[in-house]
Amino acid sequence: MAKKNSKNPKQKTPKRSRSQQIRSGLFLAIMVFLVMLGYALFSSDTSLKEKPISDVINRANKGEITKIEGQGDDLKVTPKDQDKPTEKTYIRGGISTLTQDKLVDQTKVELSDTPADETGAILLSLSTMLIPMLLIGGLIFFMFRQAQGQNNQAMGFGKSKARLYGNEKSKVTFSEIAGTDEAKQDLVEVVDFLKHPSKFEEVGAKIPKGVLLVGPPGTGKTMLARAVAGEADVPFFSISGSEFVEMFVGVGASRVRDLFEKAKKNAPCIIFIDEIDAVGRRRGSGMGGGHDEREQTLNQILVEMDGFETGTNVIVLAATNRSDVLDPALLRPGRFDRRVNINLPERKDREAILKVHFKNKPTSNDVDLDKLAAKTAGSSGADLANIANESAIIAARANRKIINNQDVTNAFEKVAIGPERKAKVMSEEEKERTAYHEAGHAIVGHVLPDSDPVHKVTIIPRGGTGGVTWFLPPEDKNYTSIVEFKDVLARALGGRIAEEVVYGRERVTTGAGSDLRKATDIARDMVIEQGMSEAFRDQVFHEDNGGMMFDRMVHDRPYSDETAAKLDREVTKLMVEAAERARAVIKANRKPLDDLAKMLLKDETIDETVVVKVLKDAVMPAAAKLH
Repeated sequence: MAKKNSKNPKQKTPKRSRSQQIRSGLFLAIMVFLVMLGYALFSSDTSLKEKPISDVINRANKGEITKIEGQGDDLKVTPKDQDKPTEKTYIRGGISTLTQDKLVDQTKVELSDTPADETGAILLSLSTMLIPMLLIGGLIFFMFRQAQGQNNQAMGFGKSKARLYGNEKSKVTFSEIAGTDEAKQDLVEVVDFLKHPSKFEEVGAKIPKGVLLVGPPGTGKTMLARAVAGEADVPFFSISGSEFVEMFVGVGASRVRDLFEKAKKNAPCIIFIDEIDAVGRRRGSGMGGGHDEREQTLNQILVEMDGFETGTNVIVLAATNRSDVLDPALLRPGRFDRRVNINLPERKDREAILKVHFKNKPTSNDVDLDKLAAKTAGSSGADLANIANESAIIAARANRKIINNQDVTNAFEKVAIGPERKAKVMSEEEKERTAYHEAGHAIVGHVLPDSDPVHKVTIIPRGGTGGVTWFLPPEDKNYTSIVEFKDVLARALGGRIAEEVVYGRERVTTGAGSDLRKATDIARDMVIEQGMSEAFRDQVFHEDNGGMMFDRMVHDRPYSDETAAKLDREVTKLMVEAAERARAVIKANRKPLDDLAKMLLKDETIDETVVVKVLKDAVMPAAAKLH
């Protein structure tokens, strides 16, 4: 390896030195001629004072000048009290004119004459000819260099832009990745294939062509791919799916060919294509047909993955969070043989991830990562890393060198629901309305039996909201029942209903806009995707929204207009039922509602212990029960 690296600099040196010599020669020539031009223009003694010839003649005849030196038409004058020339003048013919016309008494002044120096004129003439020639020559040279550079760029346009890793001192390994034990177990076999291919070939097993990493954003798909390369200690080519696609047809396919050729030369190695759905979407859905650049690129990937020779030991890892839109040809055996699902981390995994990110951060003893892991259900590894980083930023901003529990809590809330906007000015009327709105959410969620418990309520604007009522599940959930969905709908409408009960139907505001959108989306998902409506129980009307725009234009919905109207009525029925349940709870608990609103106006933010204490007398009315 060292021998190969020592060869490369020697091969590049001649090309680099020739280029430097050409540039240095041009620079030197230009400098020489600039010096010559300066000499030609400024060779005359500029320290001599200019005097008119008549004044010089008069003073010479009076004996005030001791010497006049001629050089062509120029005369240098030495006054009586000086030992060198201090003045200059000009007369056509120079000294000969003074002597022939007897303008000066030669008994009183010494006259001398030397031939005129033509060097300046010659240099000026040469400079005016050669400098433009040099400038034109230099311009032509750089134009050729630029054209050569563009030609090289054009020749490399179809080359792969994949970045090669594998020689770094600090490599990522499985031990540095927490919370993805199942995924790591699936990938251990891939590492074993790369390390000991002969063990599998002896029993007739073939190395897998590709492994597809599927999971939500931020779950560590790219990091796992790097860890596979680090564990196997092989080169790792990384490229994004979007880097294959260009505006020119055929470039993507050329880059695919170049990438796989490089991989075969560096085998055993790994090719990692991040966000493969950018180029691997289902064919036939675009307007360009088979001539579409993206489809040609996908075709080339399919061919290259099928064209691997036995024993090349090259594995393709790809990551996506939209596996539903990938072309079936990519997913068949022989291409991506294995699929590794990387899900959002569970509680014990979240705690392990938090420990990794807080490992090099100084924390106080009151920081409870287990409690934080319990509160961060649904967070990805990237979210947890962001919480750790925000905790350190908050501590540093307060000029503290140790992160305390309050810093961690503030960071968690900032990441989960947005930063506080304390600078936003709210009138007393708006604060009171916000307090009743958030109290409505809290009391409905507190009373309904299948709702998550209240974690915190605040009327301080956060993110894009005027206030927040935060519900946290006591434990991780994998499934949601109909009754749980209906309680979520009711508590989402609790803020709007509280405004209606306190201020009247005609005086409700736009503050519930995001709540209504969220509730409507949940209701539509229940009816269309989950088969949870009364009229369409156990029927699903799934619409694939992942295709191209042209695909959605030419394909009809999988149900009739009459069915669509019935689906809309079912959604409306769920929304009306949720509103009625929320209204029954709020009317039956008006005093706890007022008490909670007053507490919010006083303290602005209250946690779950205060909420439970204030709402200890809240009751569940019969009208709010599900029948």
